[in-house]
Amino acid sequence: MNGEYITICGKKLRVLSSKDEACENLQNKQHVFIIGSKGIPAQYGGFETFVDKLVEYQTDEDILLHVARMADDEKWYEYNGAIGFDVKVPNIGPAKAIYYDVAALEKCIEYCNHMHLNKPPVFYVLACRIGPFIEKYKKKIHKLRGVLLVNPDGHEWKRSKWSLPVREYWKISEKLMVRSADLLVCDSKKIEEYIWEKYRQYSPGTTYLAYGCDSSPSCLSDDSELVRGWLKEKGLLAGEYYLVVGRFVPENNVETIVREFMKSGTSRKLALITTDNEKLFGELEKKLGFSRDKRICFTGSVYNQELLKKIREKAFAYVHGHSVGGTNPSLLEALGSTKLNLLLDVGFNREVGEDAALYWTCEPGSLSGVIETADQMSEAKIDAYGLLAKKRIDDAYRWESIVKQYEDLFKKESAEISER
Repeated sequence: MNGEYITICGKKLRVLSSKDEACENLQNKQHVFIIGSKGIPAQYGGFETFVDKLVEYQTDEDILLHVARMADDEKWYEYNGAIGFDVKVPNIGPAKAIYYDVAALEKCIEYCNHMHLNKPPVFYVLACRIGPFIEKYKKKIHKLRGVLLVNPDGHEWKRSKWSLPVREYWKISEKLMVRSADLLVCDSKKIEEYIWEKYRQYSPGTTYLAYGCDSSPSCLSDDSELVRGWLKEKGLLAGEYYLVVGRFVPENNVETIVREFMKSGTSRKLALITTDNEKLFGELEKKLGFSRDKRICFTGSVYNQELLKKIREKAFAYVHGHSVGGTNPSLLEALGSTKLNLLLDVGFNREVGEDAALYWTCEPGSLSGVIETADQMSEAKIDAYGLLAKKRIDDAYRWESIVKQYEDLFKKESAEISER
């Protein structure tokens, strides 16, 4: 037994001596290989959190999860009963993620050939980055009598962070991934509908399996020094701020939110927990002069998840402007923690929020009007929205239920291969 340990995201993990130790007496397990996240334990990111929760809430001991991690070494390690394996990736710019997915697939296929597994392995690829290469790997997976599952994510080609050539690559890659996948696992019904409509000629096989969340309260108390210190540092009072959490990118409509907030007559503040982006900050200041409005507070990032949950709980309302993607994790987390939620009125957000939120559009005056409506709401009505929001999470998005559905799916797909 190897005595070496590594620390990842503050967690001490046992290093496996080699893939041979990872293989030991495991031929009869149901092996599931997850490619496309940055790895576990998760520090941030939707796919990373999903995989971490898949490991944390696993109950079926017959399943063994293998998770790739982008790294500077080639270590194998154990995390919550799963096998993590590092994939060393050279710094080659935007192509780094494509190299990573392909190299991870190669490692997984090599592992299966080394193991001679008794059950058909399941390969689950997150996002559609490697479309031009996927047919080659699908053939290798089928040679192993394995099955290829793909999560198509949500309209990555619409994201403004990508240049036009990269967006075109995403479109082509998505088409090729859809065409090659044995099954597409969509975490949004709207994404599933899009796949059917856009790629009908391929007769894609799809299933809907939501992203998860939990509505348990933060472990931090209201009078925690960490909480009180953060609020004081940012000039915020509990229950007296609107909150935005998300990346500072155009498709999250930060400009619209700030502009409309400045138009509103609310005396509350707007706290924006977002990534630093000097270029967009400068453009926003030039357009709106938001720094002159003392109600606008860009706080920087918050990586402590319990603190972030408490900040959500203490907000008067949450404002969600995401316009791209499937089931957005930050929206689920807001519904699980914040009583009143103001959501951009697009299909993805309506699907999640249903009647548990208020909705606004990008039309001038829409959000400012909703903010003023929210300001006038009675405490009883706000409490009622809070109950609906938490019920929505508990009914449709609990991690325990989502992970059980994934376990059933993995075993079902493998069993169907065995029966052929």
